[in-house]
Amino acid sequence: MIPTSDAIALIELTSIARGLRVLDAMVKRAPVTVVQAGTTHPGKYTILVRGAVEEVALALEAGQREAAETLIDVVDLPNPDASLLKGLAGQFASPTDALLVIETYGVASAIRGVDAALKSADVALCALGLARDLGGKGYFTLCGELDAVEAAALAGRAAVTPGLLVGVEIIARPHGDTHLGLR
Repeated sequence: MIPTSDAIALIELTSIARGLRVLDAMVKRAPVTVVQAGTTHPGKYTILVRGAVEEVALALEAGQREAAETLIDVVDLPNPDASLLKGLAGQFASPTDALLVIETYGVASAIRGVDAALKSADVALCALGLARDLGGKGYFTLCGELDAVEAAALAGRAAVTPGLLVGVEIIARPHGDTHLGLR
């Protein structure tokens, strides 16, 4: 389980080789915890770290400097929503009254979108997919009352990097088997 932390940051790169160099620079620069680092399809590299706000900012600054022209996208989230941290650890809620699905072309955009959506309304995180087995895409599903899900959709959509939104879907009263499509 990922303990509550003050900040998380993610950096997406076009180069696996440079990704390892960026990871090394980040962990040498500040005492952050690597939550996830590795290759994603199609041939990208992502690094997700957590720690105190100042430490994460220093690590991210070092990572961006090393990334240079291989940088795709980055997200720096001081005080991320607690449900996002639980989701990164694989803990999710069960679908309820309505279901929101937001899909993005990048992992950083998905993280930025889910954090904004969770903070905007009384919704729960039902699923979070970040790059692996998704062709480098990201997606998240939130559940709650229909009006809360609609408010979360607006906030989540607005937080996604322009040009990286694949789609937004709201399913009112999902069938009991719809949850089988979540992972």
